[in-house]
Amino acid sequence: MQRFVKVLFSLLAVAFSLASCSKKIKQQEDKLYSRHLQAHINLSIISTPVTGNKSDMNLLLLNDGQDIAEWKIKETLTQLIKEKTIGPLVVVAIHAHSREAEYGVAGFPDFKQRGAKADKYSQFIINELYPYIKKQTGIRSFKTVAIAGASLGGLSAMDIAWNNADKIDKVGVFSGSFWWRDKDSNAPGYDDSKNRILLNNIKSSRKRPKLQYWLYAGAKEETADRDKDGIIDVVDDTKDLIAVLKNKKSISEADIVYVETADGEHNYMAWSKALPGFLRWAFGK
Repeated sequence: MQRFVKVLFSLLAVAFSLASCSKKIKQQEDKLYSRHLQAHINLSIISTPVTGNKSDMNLLLLNDGQDIAEWKIKETLTQLIKEKTIGPLVVVAIHAHSREAEYGVAGFPDFKQRGAKADKYSQFIINELYPYIKKQTGIRSFKTVAIAGASLGGLSAMDIAWNNADKIDKVGVFSGSFWWRDKDSNAPGYDDSKNRILLNNIKSSRKRPKLQYWLYAGAKEETADRDKDGIIDVVDDTKDLIAVLKNKKSISEADIVYVETADGEHNYMAWSKALPGFLRWAFGK
């Protein structure tokens, strides 16, 4: 049996065992070996002050952890904890090893064969990383487990959450790449209603997971407008996904939050500004 490279979750273990009253946000860098991906995956772990009650702890799995500084996670958590607006939280930010290969829809590469390892990445998250976090923290059940990401990382987060709602409660998507398609949009016969992979998978699925969804899009992210309706694609695609989810009739209006900003561009400046709203929604007291 292959062994994981030792991951230093000592911060959490010590904090829990001693019922630490530290007021500071803690960050450490670690590494975990994945049998599924056949690679060492870097992790950035950020935790808020810990109480002695493990049942209050929440978990956020975040894609594109290599951009943790641009996400401004540490600064945002410091402010939210000061405001006392969120509960105790561990953020495990996963650094992409091969972004275009790992992010996508599991089992369904796009028309350029991107996302060919999305199924293996999903297995890493659910079968390796998630159990390992629980083991190292000694927490059998987190109060809330959420997964989030931006752009392709958001597409990945949505796909993983949809297929693993027994382990994940909430999903946050910042400017999700819901255009993900099995045919070039300029190819003859392309049809939004048939060729967008994730939307079609959800539409045809018999699953009706009890997930909660937080979705963000910025009105200035791009100029592309496939259907020429005057609304950019990232907004259209996100709203189309929401319509598909609502049509499943397994969730209420309150289970979906859509945030759109008039000046939002496709970058971390916009996503980091939207981050506090997501965290309050996902882990608010």
